[in-house]
Amino acid sequence: MSQMLVAKMFVSKRSLLKMSSTMAAALICLSLAGCTPGPKYHKPSAPVAAAPNYKESPVNFQDAEGWKVASPQDQMLRGNWWEVFQQPELNDLEQQLNINNQTIKQYFENYLAARAIIRETRAQYYPTVSIGAGFTRAHSSGTLSPGTSGTGGSSGATTSDISLPLDISWALDLFGRVRNAVRSARAAAQVSAADLESERLLEQATLAETFFEIRGQDELQRILNDTVKTDEEVLQLVQAQYDVGTGDEISVQQARQTLESARASATNVAIARAQYEHAIATLLGKVATDFSMPVRALTAQPPALPTGTPSQLLERRPDIAAAERQMAEANATIGIGYAAYYPSLTLSASGGFASRAISKLFNAASREWSIGPSISETVFDAGLRRATIDQYVAIYNADVASYRQTVLTAFQQVEDDLAATRLLWQEIEHQGAAVDAAQKAFDLEKGRYETGLDPYLNLLTTQTTLLASQQTLLNLHVQQMTSAVLLVEALGGGWDVSQLPTAQQVTQKPSQNERTIQQ
Repeated sequence: MSQMLVAKMFVSKRSLLKMSSTMAAALICLSLAGCTPGPKYHKPSAPVAAAPNYKESPVNFQDAEGWKVASPQDQMLRGNWWEVFQQPELNDLEQQLNINNQTIKQYFENYLAARAIIRETRAQYYPTVSIGAGFTRAHSSGTLSPGTSGTGGSSGATTSDISLPLDISWALDLFGRVRNAVRSARAAAQVSAADLESERLLEQATLAETFFEIRGQDELQRILNDTVKTDEEVLQLVQAQYDVGTGDEISVQQARQTLESARASATNVAIARAQYEHAIATLLGKVATDFSMPVRALTAQPPALPTGTPSQLLERRPDIAAAERQMAEANATIGIGYAAYYPSLTLSASGGFASRAISKLFNAASREWSIGPSISETVFDAGLRRATIDQYVAIYNADVASYRQTVLTAFQQVEDDLAATRLLWQEIEHQGAAVDAAQKAFDLEKGRYETGLDPYLNLLTTQTTLLASQQTLLNLHVQQMTSAVLLVEALGGGWDVSQLPTAQQVTQKPSQNERTIQQ
């Protein structure tokens, strides 16, 4: 029905002839559409390292004790980066996180919204067409006859009006306002895509860090449980010596105090472990009440991570890609500001049928139409457009500074984590030797105490030193694993800029699954 109606309204040769002059003018205007004001975007320079390797690269410290060197040096992490730690349990948790983490889903939906804005903006390239139907029935009052008392006038008239209008309006993009808006929206969608990958990497790294923290707590629980068992044995020994008269009561009380303190510390470990477990549940999108992890000691060792070269870092970090695309977005916005200096042309047309009788609605005499362009230009705005452009330029310059600062921060983070990983290897070697020495000292002192050569205070001192050394070594192991995770995150994980969606890809419509409303 609607197709027949449109055909009847606009197929007459006479109408086409009358429209030809206006359409010709429109074509002339369209030929000017190649004029797009505003600066062309050129990627600004970024701080880059001149050295072929990082300052803290393993290449420069191959003789460092315990330091592992990845080979070849220029290879990059790919895909599921957490698999380099060779922890099947961690691999399973990371897969669950990628599917169920609600923060990642939030960033994904923000990305889809940014893609939708592109299509909203592109719609301005095309005319807007609206069609409707109207019916009006009206009654007018009669006029009183001269000399009457108001009771015998005419009865008036009742009329009906039926209309079927169709309106077309087209604002031509002569000077690139819409084109720059589309470019800006595309760049904004790419920023959103890069932000999604940054958040995904952050959530993955947070899960890996928390995983090693909870395994560290399990190992600490083992150490403290062993300490409690040793303290119980020492208390029995001190009590036995006191019972036979070779010991004193103060030693018994000191041994009991040491035992109870160890028990309190062993109980306190459960608090931190429970909190880490709850954090992992939240990362996985699960209710903490229904989630638990088995107790396992920390046995992982940091892998030999390939760092690549400094020149590759700019292509591997999603936050750097986001900062670069944000500059492109700001550059396109400047073009929108310049387009405001040029006139705007709108083509409008309307047509349809209008009649007081439905039987005559589609007669030739019932046709009505109008067509014509309108042009407008701002001649005075008290400096509004100039101030707007100045604002956009300042935003662009700020984005350039933000981009360069992001690059500098990225190099700092890589160097920090490389240095931490390297130096922790050496510190762990030394601390391991300290634990061995403390264990031997405790064993020797225990023997001397049993034979009555030394007082209990000497045994207590070596016992306290041993526990402190063991806890320090464990903390270094946990820090070493989390530093390795942070290094992977600083290197961009398994991502590189080739995975950033292109302008064509972000313009495509989402799939049906992506448009499903979550329940």
